Amino acid sequence: MTQPAEKGMKQAGQCLCSAVRFDATIADAAMGACHCAMCRRWSGGVFLSVACTYIVMADPDALGIYASSEWGERGFCKNCGSSLLWRSKDGAHLAVSIQAFADPGAFPFVTQIFIEEKPASYHFSEATRDMTGAQVFAAFAPGQDS
Repeated sequence: MTQPAEKGMKQAGQCLCSAVRFDATIADAAMGACHCAMCRRWSGGVFLSVACTYIVMADPDALGIYASSEWGERGFCKNCGSSLLWRSKDGAHLAVSIQAFADPGAFPFVTQIFIEEKPASYHFSEATRDMTGAQVFAAFAPGQDS
């Protein structure tokens, strides 16, 4: 069962391959979605994140940094490419991907930014075809287990 995250709570996170592991202190447990063109290209979709005040990397050398603008930079795993964080260069803002945490459901969805850049093809409320993991494997990788 999902336990809601709380302000000041420490959360452990990692990338897909586990090369980047970290502990982050939650600044605001509310999840936000960024629809800006840079976040969409960088993350392959909407960047869903939570504001954090502090992050400690187990192996800082595993984290790649890309200076994406004059004011911000993006952090990713050098090994698997996972999109992990956005931070302002002045250190005032840090947004960590909720997908890096063990329980992304702990963060309620409350904010969307750069909404004017959101593609018109989705609204997070459409009726969609929903498939379980087992159904995906049956359709695209018969004989494989999830």
